[in-house]
Amino acid sequence: MGGLGGVSTPTVKSRSGGIRPGSAEFTLFLAATMSLTALGVDIMLPAFGAIREGFGLAPDATQVARVVTAYFIGIASGQVFYGPIADYFGRKRTLLVAATLYGIGAVASALAPSLGILLAARFLWGLGAAGGRVIVGAIVRDTYDGDRMARAMSLVFSIFILVPVFAPAVGALILAVASWQWIFVFCAVYAVGVLLWSRRLPETLAAENRLEDLTFRRLKIAARVVTTNRITVGHTAALAALFGVFMSYLASAEIMFAEVFGVVESFPAFFGGLAAVMGVMMFVNGRVVERIGMARLSRWTMLVYIVASGVFMAWILSEDGRPPLWGFVGGMAVMLALHSLLIPNLNSRALQPMGEVAGMAAAIVGTASTLIGATLGALVDARFDGTLRPFAIALFAAAVIAAAILRWSERSVVAPNRGP
Repeated sequence: MGGLGGVSTPTVKSRSGGIRPGSAEFTLFLAATMSLTALGVDIMLPAFGAIREGFGLAPDATQVARVVTAYFIGIASGQVFYGPIADYFGRKRTLLVAATLYGIGAVASALAPSLGILLAARFLWGLGAAGGRVIVGAIVRDTYDGDRMARAMSLVFSIFILVPVFAPAVGALILAVASWQWIFVFCAVYAVGVLLWSRRLPETLAAENRLEDLTFRRLKIAARVVTTNRITVGHTAALAALFGVFMSYLASAEIMFAEVFGVVESFPAFFGGLAAVMGVMMFVNGRVVERIGMARLSRWTMLVYIVASGVFMAWILSEDGRPPLWGFVGGMAVMLALHSLLIPNLNSRALQPMGEVAGMAAAIVGTASTLIGATLGALVDARFDGTLRPFAIALFAAAVIAAAILRWSERSVVAPNRGP
Protein backbone atom coordinates (compact mmCIF):
# COMPACT_ATOMS: atom_id res chain seq x y z
CA MET A 1 0.00 0.00 0.00
CA GLY A 2 1.25 3.48 -0.77
CA GLY A 3 0.33 6.89 -2.02
CA LEU A 4 -1.50 9.80 -0.53
CA GLY A 5 -4.17 9.13 2.06
CA GLY A 6 -3.86 5.36 1.85
CA VAL A 7 -4.97 5.07 -1.78
CA SER A 8 -3.34 2.01 -3.27
CA THR A 9 -0.44 2.73 -5.57
CA PRO A 10 -1.28 1.84 -9.19
CA THR A 11 0.85 -0.42 -11.34
CA VAL A 12 1.74 2.29 -13.89
CA LYS A 13 5.47 2.78 -13.80
CA SER A 14 7.30 6.09 -14.00
CA ARG A 15 10.66 6.70 -15.52
CA SER A 16 13.55 7.23 -13.14
CA GLY A 17 13.17 10.56 -11.37
CA GLY A 18 9.62 11.07 -12.61
CA ILE A 19 6.31 11.25 -10.78
CA ARG A 20 5.33 7.90 -9.28
CA PRO A 21 1.61 7.22 -9.82
CA GLY A 22 -0.12 6.99 -6.46
CA SER A 23 2.42 9.24 -4.74
CA ALA A 24 1.70 12.56 -3.07
CA GLU A 25 3.33 14.38 -6.00
CA PHE A 26 1.07 12.50 -8.43
CA THR A 27 -2.05 13.65 -6.57
CA LEU A 28 -0.74 17.21 -6.29
CA PHE A 29 0.05 17.31 -10.00
CA LEU A 30 -3.44 16.12 -10.92
CA ALA A 31 -4.94 18.72 -8.59
CA ALA A 32 -2.76 21.46 -10.12
CA THR A 33 -3.82 20.41 -13.62
CA MET A 34 -7.49 20.28 -12.63
CA SER A 35 -7.05 23.71 -11.04
CA LEU A 36 -6.43 25.26 -14.44
CA THR A 37 -10.17 25.10 -15.02
CA ALA A 38 -11.20 26.70 -11.72
CA LEU A 39 -8.47 29.33 -11.79
CA GLY A 40 -9.89 30.75 -15.02
CA VAL A 41 -13.07 31.69 -13.12
CA ASP A 42 -12.33 32.16 -9.44
CA ILE A 43 -9.34 34.50 -9.66
CA MET A 44 -11.27 37.01 -11.77
CA LEU A 45 -14.38 37.30 -9.55
CA PRO A 46 -13.10 40.37 -7.64
CA ALA A 47 -12.39 42.04 -10.98
CA PHE A 48 -15.99 42.03 -12.24
CA GLY A 49 -16.49 45.64 -11.15
CA ALA A 50 -13.28 46.75 -12.88
CA ILE A 51 -14.26 44.86 -16.05
CA ARG A 52 -17.67 46.56 -16.07
CA GLU A 53 -15.99 49.92 -15.70
CA GLY A 54 -13.39 49.10 -18.36
CA PHE A 55 -16.05 48.30 -20.95
CA GLY A 56 -18.47 51.05 -19.95
CA LEU A 57 -21.13 48.83 -18.34
CA ALA A 58 -23.43 49.83 -15.49
CA PRO A 59 -22.26 48.88 -11.97
CA ASP A 60 -25.09 46.33 -11.64
CA ALA A 61 -24.85 44.96 -15.20
CA THR A 62 -25.17 41.19 -15.45
CA GLN A 63 -23.50 41.03 -18.89
CA VAL A 64 -20.18 40.37 -17.19
CA ALA A 65 -21.52 36.93 -16.22
CA ARG A 66 -21.17 36.07 -19.92
CA VAL A 67 -17.41 36.11 -19.40
CA VAL A 68 -17.91 33.06 -17.19
CA THR A 69 -20.50 31.47 -19.47
CA ALA A 70 -18.29 31.82 -22.57
CA TYR A 71 -15.47 30.15 -20.68
CA PHE A 72 -17.64 27.20 -19.65
CA ILE A 73 -19.04 26.82 -23.16
CA GLY A 74 -15.46 26.61 -24.40
CA ILE A 75 -14.77 23.92 -21.81
CA ALA A 76 -17.84 21.97 -22.86
CA SER A 77 -17.07 22.28 -26.58
CA GLY A 78 -13.43 21.26 -26.22
CA GLN A 79 -13.80 18.16 -24.11
CA VAL A 80 -15.40 16.04 -26.82
CA PHE A 81 -12.26 16.49 -28.96
CA TYR A 82 -9.74 15.90 -26.18
CA GLY A 83 -11.18 12.47 -25.38
CA PRO A 84 -10.27 10.68 -28.61
CA ILE A 85 -7.07 12.70 -28.96
CA ALA A 86 -5.97 11.60 -25.49
CA ASP A 87 -6.87 7.99 -26.32
CA TYR A 88 -4.79 8.13 -29.51
CA PHE A 89 -1.79 10.34 -28.75
CA GLY A 90 -1.65 9.71 -25.00
CA ARG A 91 -2.29 11.89 -21.97
CA LYS A 92 0.97 13.87 -21.94
CA ARG A 93 0.93 15.06 -25.55
CA THR A 94 -2.69 16.09 -25.23
CA LEU A 95 -1.91 18.07 -22.09
CA LEU A 96 0.77 19.97 -24.03
CA VAL A 97 -1.83 21.10 -26.58
CA ALA A 98 -4.38 22.00 -23.91
CA ALA A 99 -2.00 24.04 -21.74
CA THR A 100 -0.76 25.94 -24.80
CA LEU A 101 -4.30 26.88 -25.84
CA TYR A 102 -5.04 27.85 -22.25
CA GLY A 103 -2.10 30.26 -22.16
CA ILE A 104 -2.93 31.80 -25.53
CA GLY A 105 -6.56 32.31 -24.50
CA ALA A 106 -5.54 33.95 -21.22
CA VAL A 107 -3.15 36.37 -22.94
CA ALA A 108 -5.74 37.15 -25.64
CA SER A 109 -8.29 37.90 -22.91
CA ALA A 110 -5.86 40.32 -21.27
CA LEU A 111 -5.38 42.15 -24.58
CA ALA A 112 -9.07 42.20 -25.60
CA PRO A 113 -10.17 45.76 -26.58
CA SER A 114 -13.91 45.09 -26.29
CA LEU A 115 -16.33 42.85 -24.42
CA GLY A 116 -17.15 40.92 -27.60
CA ILE A 117 -13.51 40.08 -28.26
CA LEU A 118 -13.05 39.23 -24.59
CA LEU A 119 -15.89 36.71 -24.84
CA ALA A 120 -14.28 35.13 -27.90
CA ALA A 121 -10.91 34.96 -26.13
CA ARG A 122 -12.57 33.45 -23.07
CA PHE A 123 -14.10 30.77 -25.29
CA LEU A 124 -10.62 29.93 -26.61
CA TRP A 125 -9.33 29.94 -23.05
CA GLY A 126 -12.08 27.49 -22.15
CA LEU A 127 -11.07 25.21 -25.02
CA GLY A 128 -7.65 24.95 -23.40
CA ALA A 129 -9.09 24.47 -19.91
CA ALA A 130 -11.20 21.58 -21.20
CA GLY A 131 -8.09 19.50 -21.74
CA GLY A 132 -7.06 19.56 -18.11
CA ARG A 133 -10.41 18.26 -16.96
CA VAL A 134 -10.53 15.42 -19.52
CA ILE A 135 -6.93 14.40 -19.01
CA VAL A 136 -7.19 14.27 -15.22
CA GLY A 137 -10.36 12.17 -15.47
CA ALA A 138 -8.69 9.82 -17.94
CA ILE A 139 -5.50 9.49 -15.85
CA VAL A 140 -7.48 8.67 -12.71
CA ARG A 141 -9.48 6.08 -14.67
CA ASP A 142 -6.20 4.69 -16.10
CA THR A 143 -4.73 4.13 -12.66
CA TYR A 144 -7.63 3.33 -10.32
CA ASP A 145 -10.90 1.40 -10.34
CA GLY A 146 -14.14 1.22 -8.38
CA ASP A 147 -14.40 2.97 -5.03
CA ARG A 148 -10.63 3.56 -5.03
CA MET A 149 -11.16 5.70 -8.13
CA ALA A 150 -13.78 7.77 -6.30
CA ARG A 151 -11.45 8.12 -3.32
CA ALA A 152 -8.53 9.21 -5.52
CA MET A 153 -10.75 11.73 -7.30
CA SER A 154 -11.93 13.09 -3.96
CA LEU A 155 -8.32 13.60 -2.85
CA VAL A 156 -7.62 15.46 -6.09
CA PHE A 157 -10.74 17.59 -5.60
CA SER A 158 -9.94 18.31 -1.93
CA ILE A 159 -6.60 19.84 -2.97
CA PHE A 160 -7.99 21.40 -6.12
CA ILE A 161 -10.62 23.24 -4.08
CA LEU A 162 -7.86 25.36 -2.55
CA VAL A 163 -8.02 27.37 -5.79
CA PRO A 164 -11.45 28.93 -5.11
CA VAL A 165 -10.38 29.41 -1.47
CA PHE A 166 -7.36 31.54 -2.30
CA ALA A 167 -7.83 32.60 -5.94
CA PRO A 168 -10.26 35.49 -5.25
CA ALA A 169 -7.83 36.88 -2.67
CA VAL A 170 -4.96 36.57 -5.15
CA GLY A 171 -7.08 38.31 -7.77
CA ALA A 172 -7.91 41.10 -5.33
CA LEU A 173 -4.21 41.46 -4.48
CA ILE A 174 -3.26 41.75 -8.15
CA LEU A 175 -6.09 44.22 -8.67
CA ALA A 176 -4.74 46.37 -5.82
CA VAL A 177 -1.42 46.91 -7.60
CA ALA A 178 -2.27 46.47 -11.29
CA SER A 179 -5.14 46.43 -13.80
CA TRP A 180 -7.54 43.50 -14.17
CA GLN A 181 -5.71 42.37 -17.33
CA TRP A 182 -2.76 41.23 -15.20
CA ILE A 183 -5.01 38.70 -13.49
CA PHE A 184 -5.32 36.94 -16.83
CA VAL A 185 -1.58 37.13 -17.41
CA PHE A 186 -1.10 35.40 -14.05
CA CYS A 187 -3.25 32.51 -15.29
CA ALA A 188 -1.06 32.16 -18.40
CA VAL A 189 2.04 31.94 -16.22
CA TYR A 190 0.35 29.27 -14.07
CA ALA A 191 -0.35 27.20 -17.21
CA VAL A 192 3.32 27.36 -18.16
CA GLY A 193 4.22 26.08 -14.69
CA VAL A 194 1.87 23.08 -15.03
CA LEU A 195 3.28 22.39 -18.48
CA LEU A 196 6.85 22.29 -17.18
CA TRP A 197 5.80 20.05 -14.28
CA SER A 198 4.10 17.62 -16.68
CA ARG A 199 7.50 16.66 -18.10
CA ARG A 200 7.94 14.46 -15.01
CA LEU A 201 4.64 12.63 -15.58
CA PRO A 202 4.74 9.08 -17.00
CA GLU A 203 2.29 8.13 -19.73
CA THR A 204 -0.59 6.34 -17.99
CA LEU A 205 -2.44 5.14 -21.10
CA ALA A 206 -1.76 1.41 -21.48
CA ALA A 207 -0.72 0.29 -24.97
CA GLU A 208 -3.64 -2.13 -25.25
CA ASN A 209 -6.12 0.70 -24.55
CA ARG A 210 -4.66 3.13 -27.08
CA LEU A 211 -6.79 3.86 -30.16
CA GLU A 212 -5.07 2.51 -33.27
CA ASP A 213 -6.45 5.30 -35.43
CA LEU A 214 -8.78 8.29 -35.29
CA THR A 215 -11.22 7.20 -37.98
CA PHE A 216 -14.80 8.33 -37.61
CA ARG A 217 -15.96 4.70 -37.43
CA ARG A 218 -13.83 3.90 -34.37
CA LEU A 219 -14.83 7.13 -32.66
CA LYS A 220 -18.47 6.38 -33.40
CA ILE A 221 -18.14 2.92 -31.82
CA ALA A 222 -16.42 4.35 -28.74
CA ALA A 223 -19.07 7.03 -28.41
CA ARG A 224 -21.80 4.41 -28.68
CA VAL A 225 -20.22 2.44 -25.84
CA VAL A 226 -20.46 5.54 -23.65
CA THR A 227 -23.88 6.81 -24.66
CA THR A 228 -25.65 3.44 -24.44
CA ASN A 229 -24.56 2.68 -20.89
CA ARG A 230 -27.41 3.51 -18.52
CA ILE A 231 -25.16 4.14 -15.53
CA THR A 232 -22.92 6.54 -17.46
CA VAL A 233 -25.76 8.43 -19.14
CA GLY A 234 -27.83 8.76 -15.98
CA HIS A 235 -25.02 9.96 -13.76
CA THR A 236 -23.88 12.40 -16.44
CA ALA A 237 -27.37 13.89 -16.65
CA ALA A 238 -27.56 14.20 -12.87
CA LEU A 239 -24.17 15.92 -12.89
CA ALA A 240 -25.46 18.37 -15.49
CA ALA A 241 -28.39 19.38 -13.30
CA LEU A 242 -26.15 19.96 -10.28
CA PHE A 243 -23.49 21.73 -12.35
CA GLY A 244 -26.15 24.09 -13.70
CA VAL A 245 -27.01 25.57 -10.32
CA PHE A 246 -23.37 25.49 -9.21
CA MET A 247 -22.25 27.40 -12.31
CA SER A 248 -24.99 29.93 -11.66
CA TYR A 249 -23.57 30.41 -8.17
CA LEU A 250 -20.05 30.90 -9.56
CA ALA A 251 -21.15 33.40 -12.20
CA SER A 252 -23.51 35.37 -9.96
CA ALA A 253 -21.88 35.12 -6.52
CA GLU A 254 -20.22 38.51 -6.83
CA ILE A 255 -23.40 40.35 -7.82
CA MET A 256 -25.53 38.44 -5.29
CA PHE A 257 -23.28 39.42 -2.42
CA ALA A 258 -23.02 43.00 -3.71
CA GLU A 259 -26.65 43.68 -4.67
CA VAL A 260 -28.50 41.61 -2.06
CA PHE A 261 -26.20 42.05 0.95
CA GLY A 262 -24.08 45.09 0.07
CA VAL A 263 -20.88 43.05 0.49
CA VAL A 264 -18.08 44.14 -1.83
CA GLU A 265 -14.70 44.40 -0.12
CA SER A 266 -15.12 41.23 1.93
CA PHE A 267 -16.58 39.16 -0.91
CA PRO A 268 -13.32 37.18 -1.51
CA ALA A 269 -13.32 36.14 2.15
CA PHE A 270 -16.92 34.89 2.04
CA PHE A 271 -16.38 33.11 -1.28
CA GLY A 272 -13.13 31.55 -0.12
CA GLY A 273 -14.64 30.42 3.17
CA LEU A 274 -17.48 28.63 1.39
CA ALA A 275 -14.98 27.02 -0.97
CA ALA A 276 -13.01 25.82 2.06
CA VAL A 277 -16.13 24.00 3.25
CA MET A 278 -16.22 22.18 -0.08
CA GLY A 279 -12.56 21.22 0.25
CA VAL A 280 -13.07 19.77 3.72
CA MET A 281 -16.07 17.73 2.61
CA MET A 282 -14.28 16.38 -0.45
CA PHE A 283 -11.47 15.24 1.82
CA VAL A 284 -14.07 13.60 4.08
CA ASN A 285 -15.59 11.93 1.04
CA GLY A 286 -12.22 10.46 0.16
CA ARG A 287 -12.02 8.96 3.65
CA VAL A 288 -15.48 7.38 3.75
CA VAL A 289 -16.36 6.45 0.17
CA GLU A 290 -14.49 3.11 0.21
CA ARG A 291 -16.25 2.08 3.42
CA ILE A 292 -19.75 3.04 2.33
CA GLY A 293 -19.48 2.71 -1.47
CA MET A 294 -19.96 5.59 -3.87
CA ALA A 295 -23.39 4.42 -5.12
CA ARG A 296 -24.84 4.11 -1.61
CA LEU A 297 -23.21 7.34 -0.42
CA SER A 298 -24.57 9.22 -3.46
CA ARG A 299 -28.12 7.96 -2.85
CA TRP A 300 -28.20 9.02 0.81
CA THR A 301 -26.53 12.36 0.09
CA MET A 302 -29.04 13.05 -2.68
CA LEU A 303 -31.93 12.52 -0.27
CA VAL A 304 -30.42 14.96 2.22
CA TYR A 305 -29.76 17.40 -0.63
CA ILE A 306 -33.42 17.44 -1.64
CA VAL A 307 -34.59 18.12 1.91
CA ALA A 308 -31.92 20.77 2.57
CA SER A 309 -32.53 22.62 -0.71
CA GLY A 310 -36.31 22.55 -0.11
CA VAL A 311 -35.94 24.04 3.36
CA PHE A 312 -33.40 26.59 2.05
CA MET A 313 -35.76 27.64 -0.75
CA ALA A 314 -38.78 27.95 1.54
CA TRP A 315 -36.82 30.11 3.98
CA ILE A 316 -35.47 32.42 1.26
CA LEU A 317 -38.94 32.83 -0.25
CA SER A 318 -40.36 33.62 3.20
CA GLU A 319 -37.74 36.40 3.49
CA ASP A 320 -38.87 37.84 0.12
CA GLY A 321 -35.59 36.78 -1.45
CA ARG A 322 -33.44 38.87 0.90
CA PRO A 323 -32.47 36.73 3.90
CA PRO A 324 -29.93 37.78 6.53
CA LEU A 325 -26.35 37.52 5.29
CA TRP A 326 -25.11 34.97 7.81
CA GLY A 327 -28.18 32.80 7.36
CA PHE A 328 -27.52 32.70 3.62
CA VAL A 329 -23.84 31.91 4.14
CA GLY A 330 -24.73 29.10 6.54
CA GLY A 331 -27.29 27.66 4.14
CA MET A 332 -24.86 27.82 1.24
CA ALA A 333 -22.22 26.09 3.36
CA VAL A 334 -24.62 23.17 3.82
CA MET A 335 -25.57 23.04 0.14
CA LEU A 336 -21.97 23.27 -1.09
CA ALA A 337 -20.91 20.60 1.41
CA LEU A 338 -23.52 18.26 -0.07
CA HIS A 339 -22.34 19.21 -3.57
CA SER A 340 -18.86 18.12 -2.53
CA LEU A 341 -20.11 14.68 -1.59
CA LEU A 342 -22.06 14.28 -4.83
CA ILE A 343 -19.86 15.69 -7.61
CA PRO A 344 -16.77 13.41 -7.36
CA ASN A 345 -18.87 10.31 -6.70
CA LEU A 346 -21.32 10.91 -9.55
CA ASN A 347 -18.40 11.65 -11.88
CA SER A 348 -16.54 8.50 -10.84
CA ARG A 349 -19.70 6.37 -11.08
CA ALA A 350 -20.29 7.68 -14.61
CA LEU A 351 -16.76 6.64 -15.65
CA GLN A 352 -16.64 3.33 -13.77
CA PRO A 353 -17.92 1.11 -16.62
CA MET A 354 -15.72 2.88 -19.21
CA GLY A 355 -12.24 1.49 -18.55
CA GLU A 356 -11.42 0.66 -22.16
CA VAL A 357 -12.61 4.01 -23.55
CA ALA A 358 -11.68 6.20 -20.59
CA GLY A 359 -10.62 9.22 -22.64
CA MET A 360 -13.76 9.27 -24.76
CA ALA A 361 -15.89 8.65 -21.68
CA ALA A 362 -14.28 11.48 -19.73
CA ALA A 363 -14.80 13.74 -22.75
CA ILE A 364 -18.48 12.94 -23.23
CA VAL A 365 -19.28 13.06 -19.52
CA GLY A 366 -17.44 16.37 -19.17
CA THR A 367 -18.88 17.87 -22.36
CA ALA A 368 -22.48 16.98 -21.64
CA SER A 369 -22.45 17.92 -17.96
CA THR A 370 -20.61 21.19 -18.56
CA LEU A 371 -22.49 22.32 -21.67
CA ILE A 372 -25.92 21.55 -20.25
CA GLY A 373 -24.85 22.94 -16.88
CA ALA A 374 -23.52 26.17 -18.41
CA THR A 375 -26.74 26.63 -20.38
CA LEU A 376 -28.91 26.04 -17.33
CA GLY A 377 -26.70 28.30 -15.24
CA ALA A 378 -26.94 31.11 -17.80
CA LEU A 379 -30.74 30.83 -17.76
CA VAL A 380 -30.75 31.20 -13.98
CA ASP A 381 -28.28 34.12 -14.13
CA ALA A 382 -30.51 35.95 -16.62
CA ARG A 383 -33.39 35.82 -14.15
CA PHE A 384 -31.54 37.59 -11.35
CA ASP A 385 -33.94 40.24 -10.07
CA GLY A 386 -31.99 41.73 -7.20
CA THR A 387 -33.12 38.93 -4.88
CA LEU A 388 -32.16 35.28 -4.25
CA ARG A 389 -35.55 33.91 -5.30
CA PRO A 390 -34.53 32.62 -8.77
CA PHE A 391 -31.39 30.98 -7.42
CA ALA A 392 -33.19 29.30 -4.52
CA ILE A 393 -35.89 27.88 -6.79
CA ALA A 394 -33.27 26.63 -9.25
CA LEU A 395 -31.35 24.95 -6.42
CA PHE A 396 -34.37 22.90 -5.34
CA ALA A 397 -35.38 22.12 -8.92
CA ALA A 398 -31.89 20.82 -9.69
CA ALA A 399 -32.04 18.55 -6.63
CA VAL A 400 -35.38 17.02 -7.64
CA ILE A 401 -34.33 16.52 -11.27
CA ALA A 402 -30.99 14.96 -10.34
CA ALA A 403 -32.61 12.60 -7.84
CA ALA A 404 -35.19 11.42 -10.38
CA ILE A 405 -32.48 10.76 -12.97
CA LEU A 406 -30.33 8.83 -10.50
CA ARG A 407 -33.30 6.67 -9.53
CA TRP A 408 -33.79 5.79 -13.19
CA SER A 409 -30.07 5.17 -13.73
CA GLU A 410 -29.68 2.80 -10.78
CA ARG A 411 -32.92 0.90 -11.41
CA SER A 412 -31.00 -1.93 -13.03
CA VAL A 413 -27.32 -2.72 -12.98
CA VAL A 414 -25.79 -2.47 -16.44
CA ALA A 415 -22.86 -4.72 -17.17
CA PRO A 416 -19.74 -2.78 -18.24
CA ASN A 417 -19.52 -2.34 -21.99
CA ARG A 418 -16.46 -3.15 -23.98
CA GLY A 419 -14.56 -0.68 -26.08
CA PRO A 420 -14.06 -0.78 -29.82
